[in-house]
Amino acid sequence: MAINNNKLLSLLFLLASVSSIVSASFSDPDSDSDLINELVSLRSAAESGVIRLDDHGISKFLTSVSTPRPYSILVFFDATQLHSKSELRLQELRREFGIVSASFLANNNGSQGTKLFFCEIEFSKSQSSFQLFGVNALPHIRLVSPLTSNLRDESGQMDQSDYSRLAESMAEFVEQRTKLTVGPIKRPPLLSKSQISVIVALIVVSSPFIIKRILKGETLLHDRRLWLSGAIFIYFFSVAGTMHNIIRKMPMFLQDRNDPNKLVFFYQGSGMQLGAEGFAVGFLYTVVGLLLAFVTNVLVKVKNLNAQRLVMLFALFVSFWAVKKVVYLDNWKTGYGIHPYWPSSWR
Repeated sequence: MAINNNKLLSLLFLLASVSSIVSASFSDPDSDSDLINELVSLRSAAESGVIRLDDHGISKFLTSVSTPRPYSILVFFDATQLHSKSELRLQELRREFGIVSASFLANNNGSQGTKLFFCEIEFSKSQSSFQLFGVNALPHIRLVSPLTSNLRDESGQMDQSDYSRLAESMAEFVEQRTKLTVGPIKRPPLLSKSQISVIVALIVVSSPFIIKRILKGETLLHDRRLWLSGAIFIYFFSVAGTMHNIIRKMPMFLQDRNDPNKLVFFYQGSGMQLGAEGFAVGFLYTVVGLLLAFVTNVLVKVKNLNAQRLVMLFALFVSFWAVKKVVYLDNWKTGYGIHPYWPSSWR
């Protein structure tokens, strides 16, 4: 009976050893490292280190991998068919996303760089992934942490208000959610080394001729017409709100929601100013400024009093009309009325 018990114990020990070997072979402890190596390979082959994923890639690196994963993934959702809509700024945000990715790679070497991967998903090739994340509006950025199992509800979404600061906001979002350090943002230079070399060579070659013309006073900087044109341009640039349009990325016009074939150049509402509105107001202000400059610098030199009076009346009429149009546009946009003040003795 003891012999049978020994045989039974030996058999159980053999079965336990075989099962442990089989389970170890199925668990594949090197699978995590294989996934990381594959992601690193894809990142090295991608521009700015942004990996282009599709539905198969999302399944392979996210949904089919048990948590906790050894890495986090920051996903930028893109749609090529929406690049023409400037108000979405998808192409600009995608470039900024690539700058953050390249900066993270440049500032983090070794194992630190394998804890976060930057990826993008294009709608036409990954519609199932868009549905999996529950993305129905762009721009959209999601962070999938190592513990995220439900991509729709548990992944971190970047707020729409944070897109205004572009790459800096994206870097802060990553550092707050992952506790990793992106490091300083490294933007590509405006000019390449070859372009700088060509510019320096042109300056060196042309410098003797430029110095000669400067000494003779024959350069464009000595031309009064250039200074006059520049002053008028700066004045128009200032009164037209052009800097506001550049900073806010305001379009020149919008499509009418009720009639797609109709364009809207003037938007009613104080919270938004289209580029066409600024140019219209800037043109009216510039006309008034030019008339004022003409009256004070040129008209006073005319000796014919009748001509002076006629031109002065014309300048006053045009200036009054221009200011009236500006006031009317302000009343229409804001809803606040501006009324002239009359002295009590005139009433």
